[in-house]
Amino acid sequence: MIARVTPEDKVRLVDMLKKRGQIVAMTGDGVNDAPALKKADIGIAMGITGTEVTKEAAVMILTEDNFSTIVKAVELGRGLYDNLVKYIRFQMGCLFGFIISFLGASIFNIAGGVPFLPLQTLWINFTTLLFQAIGLGYGQPAAGLMDRKPRQPDRPILPRALMIWLIIVGVVMGVGTLGVISWAEQAHTRPIAHTMGVVTFSLYALFFSITTKDERRTVFSLDTFSDKTFNIATGVSVLTLILSTVLAPFEGLLKTTSLDLVQWLICTAVALTVIVASEIRKAVRRRSAGQAVESPSEG
Repeated sequence: MIARVTPEDKVRLVDMLKKRGQIVAMTGDGVNDAPALKKADIGIAMGITGTEVTKEAAVMILTEDNFSTIVKAVELGRGLYDNLVKYIRFQMGCLFGFIISFLGASIFNIAGGVPFLPLQTLWINFTTLLFQAIGLGYGQPAAGLMDRKPRQPDRPILPRALMIWLIIVGVVMGVGTLGVISWAEQAHTRPIAHTMGVVTFSLYALFFSITTKDERRTVFSLDTFSDKTFNIATGVSVLTLILSTVLAPFEGLLKTTSLDLVQWLICTAVALTVIVASEIRKAVRRRSAGQAVESPSEG
């Protein structure tokens, strides 16, 4: 325990902890606490007993001077950040999928170079992609956030390794969708090919949203569908996808057609490859994390 330290000593202690790679939070209420509050990663001032100088130097102000509020604020902040990152991961992965789909169709002349018609592209964006993004953004944060180490302040939202993974997801989505379209165009007709392309890409996006909810836990966990908000969004996505292939008004508007059971199964089986790829990545990450935890004790 350290008591009766000078303002300079407080700043020195903060510096020592930061040099050791720690994320430092500093609380204070007096003028002599202001330098350390400013130096810390996050300065927390008392709202009732704190001086104006302290409040100006702090990032967070406890309005009721209750230290337990800090824990609640950290938990809320981690939850908001986790949902934001999930939303960005999902949108970027699907964006890369669109890029690969349109680029590949143009290069290899699949479906006349147009994998989705303009209204079909808008339909995917404003149904499946929109509803799943809402489910991720407003759903429950990943479990165990408070057990994780603090995130480094300079860490980007999309690190290089994550960007590479999202590009891989886009390639999987694009190649799988184009494969289905190419096969359907040869085996059936172009309207069926476009319809199967829409269904396959939409299912890809839906499955990817499920697996990207938690970057660490397997999708086969019982907690995967414990989020009511996300479940509702997923149900609406499935409903709109089915309606686009069974209702005549939607078929006329989107230039889609009805699919039989075999065609639906083909689209679903191909789209499930994104879950396979994601589970392999998660297994590798869990194994690497386990080895990292074991190595210090071995030494």
